[in-house]
Amino acid sequence: MLTDMEKAAQVFTGLCPSFQRSYSSVSGLNIDKLLEEWRGRRKLVQSSLRYQEPLLNLYRVLLTIAKNHIPEQTKKIDYEIVTCWLQSAKLARKSGHQQRAYSCLLEASVLNIPETFVEKSKWHWNKNEQEQAINILQKGIQEHFPDVSQFKNNPSQKQKEAAACAKATLMLAKYSEESAVLESNALILMYRDVVAIQPEWEEGHFHLAKYYDRVMTTLEKSEKKSEVIVHMVQCYGRSLQYGCRHLFHSMPRMLSLWFDLGTQVVEHQKSKKPPQYLEQWERMLNVMTTKVIPNFVEKLPPYLFYTAFSQLISRICHSHPGISLQLQVCIEIDIIARLLVSYSQQVMWMIMTVSKSSYQMRRQRCLEIFNKANKVKPELSKFINDATCLADQLLDLCNKKVETIKPLSINQHMRSLPRLITERDFSQILLPVQSVMTVTLPSKMGSECGHNPFPQTPVYIQGFEDTIEILPSLQRPKKITIRGSDGNKYPMMCKPKDDLRKDCRLMEFTNLVNKCLKEDPEARKRQLYIRTYAVIPLNEECGLVEWVSNLNGLRQILNKIYKEKGLFTSGRELQSMAPANGAPLETKMEAYKKNFLPHFPPVFSEWFLTTFLDPTAWYLARLAYCRTTAVMSMVGYVLGLGDRHGENLLMDSSCGDTVHVDFNCLFNKGETFDCPERVPFRLTHNMVEAMGPLGYEGIFRKACEVTMKVMRNQKEALMSVLKPFVYDPLVEWSKSTKSLRSVSLDSGEINNEKALIHVRDIEQRLKGVVRSKLKGQGLPLSIEGQVNYLIQEATDEKLLCQMYVGWAAYM
Repeated sequence: MLTDMEKAAQVFTGLCPSFQRSYSSVSGLNIDKLLEEWRGRRKLVQSSLRYQEPLLNLYRVLLTIAKNHIPEQTKKIDYEIVTCWLQSAKLARKSGHQQRAYSCLLEASVLNIPETFVEKSKWHWNKNEQEQAINILQKGIQEHFPDVSQFKNNPSQKQKEAAACAKATLMLAKYSEESAVLESNALILMYRDVVAIQPEWEEGHFHLAKYYDRVMTTLEKSEKKSEVIVHMVQCYGRSLQYGCRHLFHSMPRMLSLWFDLGTQVVEHQKSKKPPQYLEQWERMLNVMTTKVIPNFVEKLPPYLFYTAFSQLISRICHSHPGISLQLQVCIEIDIIARLLVSYSQQVMWMIMTVSKSSYQMRRQRCLEIFNKANKVKPELSKFINDATCLADQLLDLCNKKVETIKPLSINQHMRSLPRLITERDFSQILLPVQSVMTVTLPSKMGSECGHNPFPQTPVYIQGFEDTIEILPSLQRPKKITIRGSDGNKYPMMCKPKDDLRKDCRLMEFTNLVNKCLKEDPEARKRQLYIRTYAVIPLNEECGLVEWVSNLNGLRQILNKIYKEKGLFTSGRELQSMAPANGAPLETKMEAYKKNFLPHFPPVFSEWFLTTFLDPTAWYLARLAYCRTTAVMSMVGYVLGLGDRHGENLLMDSSCGDTVHVDFNCLFNKGETFDCPERVPFRLTHNMVEAMGPLGYEGIFRKACEVTMKVMRNQKEALMSVLKPFVYDPLVEWSKSTKSLRSVSLDSGEINNEKALIHVRDIEQRLKGVVRSKLKGQGLPLSIEGQVNYLIQEATDEKLLCQMYVGWAAYM
């Protein structure tokens, strides 16, 4: 603020006599540059009332004084003062201070500018005065933009007015849709007007596509439906041409519509009585496959397609012969081959699991991708061959049988691995850690051209440390240490006999949740996030997992404290205390309260006291623990994540974060166990006690509510990451009953009914519908109601006492 005052003194000479002498010789700053600088600086300040309002107040005071010294600039200064009042009104409205927002709007009304009626409409909408909000928008548009055709006919003229008109019209369309005051044709025309007024605006195309999407669900399978699908794909594609704010919704949805239309055409062709509209659907599919999609493949930068790579690779065996041919010749294969040429280091790790698939057709298609990429860039041939050889060696290491947990030597037991890396002409292969596998998107519109999506300095595999640590769990995973080209050492875990595609998809999902949490002011203020790490499936049964340092298992921490207190209980004693699976609830409850809880008093808070000795570090660690536990509890519930026993919940001894590992038990699989899981997530008495005197009230509950709100708001984008599961079946699903699984023998395309059920269940949870095996399904709850219900379920002793003894509900 002091700096802003100094800069103002440079421009407004005469503002303060003591500054006149100091700044009379300074040139190069004028009022336009000053205002632009203020706007830029304010963007760097946290967008909350507490931090922004003092700045806005200062600007208003300085500008009011400046009016007396620069009378010729009065009009410009008045506009800037009104803009500051509108900013204050917006901040107050978003913070829930409606009266304060209204006072700011009254001050802003001195100038009748378009932004004022838009903000006034938002204020009324916030107060649930929907009719008044719509009326204000309609009158404002008629008053300020009586002739909308001037923008449609010549959009390059009057850009500022066109942008304001488009924004107001889009808001009117959204409010009319939400309050259901207009029929669908009128709404479609209104959304089209937005696109016509400002054709190069991402929001207009995106919301038109979203409304088409909503309309499509009401249409019966008819000729019209296929036309609507083509319009939607075009709108989603155009929205991606002008920005990437809605990338994680637009791209997966655009691809899904194309693939699903092809699948539906195949189903109709195979039916005994093909519908009359089949010919129209085939024609629309042909238009999309030969014109619409190739157009966007050509115009959109490749890294946008990279964000939907899992979806692309899961559909390389599409069941429609026409699409399949197009895929092989020029469309999707071209997208993937293009990605392989553009980002060969990252894509090669992601495509590895398909190149070693147990389905021959998928392997064959992957080979075709490699061949096409080699034709475009011949030097890739050596790189692909070397990367495949390295993956084979790592698979051998994963599957190597070991009887004991004594460390092994790479040079003795896996000689071919270091020998391969040290070959003179061996290609540089990227170290697959999360930081270099994640796309960095452009920060503003128009900067897509020439944007580098992987700006980090690449780190290549230089060699391996000799020691292989054998971890003590059942499948004997191995911990290896890779030497990077930057001189650092990177530990990785080679995990056998575990389909890591689920973990990989979950990491994609959690990365998207993290992105959504960063964009939400409430979540950002609380620093809500999920700890993620790289997961690289090498085939359907093995893979690499990035090692996270400083982690200790919850069970390991608690057992250590119990041993120090002389309260340790052996596994044999626990088994003797546990009632039989089929025992009545009263018996289990009695055993839980009288046998287990007295042996396991809540002691987890002591770990924070002994690990974080500085009071500030202790407080921040406990905050981090509450928040990371809350975020993952909500995400885990939505995904049906089970098996959250003490070894799968790890604590970071450097900062207090909770880190979850082993996502094999997804989609409520825990409910199918011999001893079914009853609770939605782990929130045992030890975990509650470590949260402080308020327990799960306060920090934990509020973080849960904010996380659930963000996930509900971003439901469509989050679902788009999960839907590829349907066409990329997991090994255990492949072995399930044939009635739940259909495979196209001609193409290798797989459709899994079980996966469709899981996807629908997740959608229900994101709508607030709570369901349990015993109580059935209820009506949707509010965010607060859903969070309260889940916390009550997670801490209910009647449910905890029925959990499997190895899950350790008593710890």
